[in-house]
Parts: sequence; structure tokens; C-alpha cells
Amino acid sequence: MTLGADLDDTFLGSRMLTEVVRLHGSLLNAPLPLDLPGVDALRVGREHIIEQLEDYIIPRLTEIDAPLLVVVGGSTGAGKSTLVNTLIGSRVTIPGLLRPTTRSPVLVHHPEDGRWFGADRLLPELARVSQPTTDQFAIQLVPSAAVPRGLAILDAPDVDSVDERNRELASQLLAAADLWLFVTSAARYSDQVPWEHLKNAVERNTAVALVLSRTPPDDVATVSVHLARMMAARGLKDSPLFAVPQGEVSDDGLLPASYGTEINGWLAALASDAAAKRDVVNQTVAGAVRTVTRKAFPIADAVALQVDAVGELLTIADQVYDDAQAALLAAGGDGTLLRGDLLARWQEFVGSGELTRTLEAKVGFVRERLVNAIKGKPQQAERVGVAIEMGLEALVADHAERAAATAAAAWRERSYGEALLESTTDDLARAGRGLRSQAEQEIRAWHDELQELVKHEAGDARHSARFLALGARGLAVTLGVVALAGTGGSGAAAASVALGRTLLESTIGEAGAARVIDQARGTLARRLTTLMGAERARYLAPAAQWELKPDAPDQLRQAARRVDDLRFAAAKKGTGGHL
Repeated sequence: MTLGADLDDTFLGSRMLTEVVRLHGSLLNAPLPLDLPGVDALRVGREHIIEQLEDYIIPRLTEIDAPLLVVVGGSTGAGKSTLVNTLIGSRVTIPGLLRPTTRSPVLVHHPEDGRWFGADRLLPELARVSQPTTDQFAIQLVPSAAVPRGLAILDAPDVDSVDERNRELASQLLAAADLWLFVTSAARYSDQVPWEHLKNAVERNTAVALVLSRTPPDDVATVSVHLARMMAARGLKDSPLFAVPQGEVSDDGLLPASYGTEINGWLAALASDAAAKRDVVNQTVAGAVRTVTRKAFPIADAVALQVDAVGELLTIADQVYDDAQAALLAAGGDGTLLRGDLLARWQEFVGSGELTRTLEAKVGFVRERLVNAIKGKPQQAERVGVAIEMGLEALVADHAERAAATAAAAWRERSYGEALLESTTDDLARAGRGLRSQAEQEIRAWHDELQELVKHEAGDARHSARFLALGARGLAVTLGVVALAGTGGSGAAAASVALGRTLLESTIGEAGAARVIDQARGTLARRLTTLMGAERARYLAPAAQWELKPDAPDQLRQAARRVDDLRFAAAKKGTGGHL
């Protein structure tokens, strides 16, 4: 006898269902998108246990009193369909020599049990049909009074079919069974593929019965003894073994009725014995739950490695963009931009030459000369503003392009980083497509903000002749140049910036000028940070699309432990043995 789980206990049963559903959710929230070493096998394992939960464990725990599902599986040519027809007493599934024969599974049930097999229950992704079909994504439901109530028989495709979808479907159906009726023949009972499936059944503690079919009557005893020894050596010594000799098959695909008598009697007794049926279900469900929880922990470990790998990539991107942002902010306030076209436009606006040479003269004289020099120059103020905008936009684009290229190159040094880069349609090696328009909007907004700053700081002085002579736009571009110039520099550029500061001070006072310059630098830094932050966020998108959450590994481990603890508690309440 093998320790099983007493799932009839209402409290334990409801708790188990709740925790199994949570485990299912934790698995869905734990993807394995990165191509780390060994991940392929774990991906397959994750998909298999998700299917096991969806196809069998959750539906069975939801409807613990549903009919016992007997899946007839086995090797190619073993006679599965012929056996099913013989057990039912009529042709419900199509046998034949052409392989593969069974493409779409056929489920035969008592007419009063049909409600248990709707699309919202067992194998929910398979469409339900009532007529024979070759659709490998459908299941044919056949009501028959020959099947006892509380039991259903499902004819599955060959486990070793030449058709890959058939093999996948056979594995999926066997994983959804309460009981395997595994069919082999004298010619195929030593084949490796069927025994691999039976090995999985032993590991999952699935209830299994074997049928030796298509064996000459004179050879049945000899082959049965050999097969029984193989079963005992592989952990199936307590599983029933039935023999169905080779016989003449009728035009309807049936063997003589007597060939199925022993199996039919055993199935009928099982269906009528509530305790025996419960033991089979408990044994198989408990084994499936144990297998799922055992396999969940390596998946959680693999997810943790994925989270760490993504974290490493994001840390790399963060460092690149931290450096790029720091360099951008520095360049936006250290005079880097005050050269070329911007410097020329600015010097045209404030004038140079004599004004620069007379900076050491009386302050009042210089101030008046400055005001007089720029009266009537609104067009030149606009040119300065345009030059500021173009310079800042080019500065932002240059830093964003270099940051993107550096981050992408660092990611490509890792195969999984390359995979993440390829998973998005956004070219992360270049600055974002919308960066220039966003930069233009931010910088124009900054210019508007500069005008509001000087207007606010000027207060009543906005109506003075000096303010009106310069205009809000003229003062705003002056403030912009001074803010961009910083405190360093020398030569003509520094002298012309000093003229700009003098101009601000002559209009709004020294304290006011100092305030608006600090505010202008602060607001520019915030806007540049926003632009670079949007560029940085593009590197979050490839990782975010996989929804790799940092707490996913712990959530999965905790969910698996809760389910396993309940399984153990249920096992202590009763025993369920092999058939």
C-alpha cells in the first residue's frame, strides 16, 4: 500500500483547491524568457505542470465526485481502438491499419454523466464534438449505456505516433487520467517509448492497469510472465495485468465479446465501489500534486536566475544612463553650448567691442549703454532663442544616442541581453524616435518658463522704460544664455555673458537676477532629466513585457510549500494504494 491523500475531507479538499489555484497563478507569473543555460528543459517542465494543473488537478479537485476517467493509451498497433470498441460493444472509435489511426480522442461516457465533460471542465482547451473528426484539437463525446455510471473511457492517440501532435496529445490525455489502461502487444511490449510513459506514471503515483493485446493465444502465458517481471522491476508490481489474445476482428472493429469480459467486470466493480473509486482518484491526484510541487522548486530557482539576469541588465542600463544624464546636466550648465552659432547670435544681440572693453567703466554707464545697444532688436532676440533651442536639442540628442549605443553594446555582450534587444521593435541602440519632438517641446516650455520668471521677478518694474525697452523675450533669452554659461569660461564668451548678467541686474536687481538664474538652471535640469529618464525607460520595456517580477520566485516557492503541506496533511488522514 502507498500513502495517499484523503481528498474527500471537505476542509482539506477546499483548502487544497484554493492553494492549487494559487500555485497555478504563481507559475503563470513566473516565465522563463531569457535563454540562460539549461532553460529549455525547464520551460518544457513548466508548461507540462501548468497543463497538469489545468487539465487534471484543478478540474478533479473542483469536481471530486466526477466520473473516474480511464484513458486507454499505448503503442502504435497495440489495438487500443479495437479494445475500446470491444469493451463498449459497438463501434465508437475507428480502428484500422493506416497509421496514425486515432487523431482525435474519443470519450465514451454514460448518458447521464454527460454534464461532467463540458468544455469548462476536463481538458478545457479541446473543442467538444459529437461526430467523428480528425481535428486534433477536439474531443468527440459519445454517450453509451454500456459504460457504467461514474466511469468514462477515453481512447487516446499512440504515445509513439509518427505525428508529433498525436504524441503531444497522448501525453496530455494520459496526464489528465485518473487511471491508465495501458495497452501493449507481444510485438511492442519491450519498446522504450511506452516504458518511458509508464516510468512517468510510477513517478507520479498514477493508478495504472496494463493490457497485453494482440498476442497469439499460445504465447499469452509466456509473454504475460515476462511482462509481469518487467512491471515489477519498474515499480508496477501491484498494477493489474490483463491479457486479450489475438482474435478475429469484426467489420465493426470488435473482438468477440468474451475477450473484454474480464476488463469490463473489473471496471464495473470499480465504478460501483465508491471507496475503491475514491482510492484511485486520491492516489492519482495526490501523486500529481506531489509531482507538481516537486517540479515547481527548480522552476522557482530558474526564475530567480532570470530575475537576477534582468536585474543585471537593468543595472548596466541604469549606470550608462546615470553617466549620460550627469554629463548632459553638466554640459547644460558649464558653458559648453556657448560657442558657435549661439555665441555669435548672442554677441550680435548684446553687442561686443566697445561694451566689452568698457566693462571696467562705471556700472551705471555700462548698464545704460547695454540697454541702448539692444533697443529695437526683437528679431535678434528671437535668433538667440532659436540658437538656444537648437543647441540644447542637439546636446540632448547627442547624449541620448551615445547612451543608447553604449547600453545596447553592453547588453549584447550577453546572449540573453541580445535576445531582449531583439524582442522589441524599438531600436534600443539608437535614441528614441520621439526624442527630438519631445526635446523641442521641453525646451520651448523652458523658454516660456524663463519669460514668466523674469516677469514675476520684475514685478512693478515691468512697466519701467528699461523693462519695456528690453522686453520679456529679450530678458528671457538673456537669462537662458547666463544659465547655460555657468560660472566658468574666459575670453570674449565670458565677457559677453558678464554683459548678460549686468543686463539682468540692471532690470530686476542683483538679488532678483541671482534668483532667476538659479531657478532657470534648476528647471532646465529637471526637464533634461525628464528627457533622459524617458530614454532610460525604453530599456525597461523589453524586461517589463515578460513581467518578470522580483518576488515571483519566492511567491512560487511559498505556493508550492503550502500545497505540499496540505498534501501531507491529507495523506495522514488515509491511505490509497495501487490497484
